[in-house]
Amino acid sequence: MELQLSTPALLFSTISLLMLAYTNRFLAVAKLIRELHDKYIDKPSEHIIQQITNLRLRLNLIRNMQLLGVSSLLLSVVCMLLLFVDQEGWAKIVFSISMITMVVSLSISVWEITISVNALKIELHDIEERSRTFLEKLFTKE
Repeated sequence: MELQLSTPALLFSTISLLMLAYTNRFLAVAKLIRELHDKYIDKPSEHIIQQITNLRLRLNLIRNMQLLGVSSLLLSVVCMLLLFVDQEGWAKIVFSISMITMVVSLSISVWEITISVNALKIELHDIEERSRTFLEKLFTKE
């Protein structure tokens, strides 16, 4: 298979959009951490500590997603440079590594989404339990 200069260039728009999505996730997690920090300062709670621990893991995963995404973009540029100087063999190797780093970045993204969804399920369960307890108190005769 012949690798053309336009092939690695196709990754630019994809990686740019992914980096935007990753940055938005980072900003959302950072905002949550700041809010939880303020809540914890006002009223320390073990529940907040657990949430912060979860958010710390998510923050590290997002950092790794971003790092791998940027690496994939840089490797695509190197691949294009190699194609420009007629080093197709090396260009194929570098492009393959670029694709692998993108796959790993996307895999970590799926992991981070799973953690996020599980955290939300825990929050919803807590709300459901509290509302159930409230309704039971409301409708039970004492």
